[in-house]
Amino acid sequence: MTPTQPADASPDPTSDPLAVDPADPTASGASATPRRRASRPSGASPRFDDEQPTTVVLVRHGQTTMTVSRGYSGSSEPGPPLDEHGRAQARSAAALVERVGRDLWGDIPFPGEVVASPMVRTQETAAVIAERLGLPVRTDAAFQEADFGAWQGLTAEQIEERWPGELEPWHTSGRVRPPGGESIADVGERLRRGLDALRAGGGDRTVVVVSHAVAIRAALGVTLGSDPGTWSQLRVAPASVSIVRLFADRRDEIAVAGAPSEGWARG
Repeated sequence: MTPTQPADASPDPTSDPLAVDPADPTASGASATPRRRASRPSGASPRFDDEQPTTVVLVRHGQTTMTVSRGYSGSSEPGPPLDEHGRAQARSAAALVERVGRDLWGDIPFPGEVVASPMVRTQETAAVIAERLGLPVRTDAAFQEADFGAWQGLTAEQIEERWPGELEPWHTSGRVRPPGGESIADVGERLRRGLDALRAGGGDRTVVVVSHAVAIRAALGVTLGSDPGTWSQLRVAPASVSIVRLFADRRDEIAVAGAPSEGWARG
């Protein structure tokens, strides 16, 4: 048996009947019909079967006042709304997500579901994306941000002043809990359950999940099977897009990690 797409092979878009033509004006835009998908591209994780995964497009919410102040804004309270720049970021993220399965990542199905954390900032970001895609938003608390407990709303400097030496190991060990809050490993277990629920819904579909920085790092970390102490090394900027592909055998793939959404919109 041979892989469905050798890791060192580059598909020829002129001969592949499933390839998406970026020059085709019907390949993007809300009124366009999604094209048939390309075969697994060069550089994709090798597969030795024809299984179709569940694809999850992870979008971090846009900027808020807490993003600017660098306060730890978790799930223990609804949190601030998007600011003006954050709303613009949400529109950029929507423009990028709409291109998934059209003229970007042509082997991935066009999104058919939108899920969001219950926080205000994620609900607002998801609403912009869902409107562009013509889909409803479903809320799932599995994808909410870490609960920072007593650290909620404080900056790193304030946390260090009040709990000397505790913030760094929260990030670097992944197993330290703030008073009344979650460790990074705790967040990972929650995200694992959320992703497994999406996996159980069946493959060959794409779900957009609007979430948060720590939660998206955890989703990427559990997908890769890495230690929670390494997850803080992933950069997840506001309104950035990451993509994971979930297979039934759990040999999952990270296709994109933290791609910024600004600059992808077409004029």
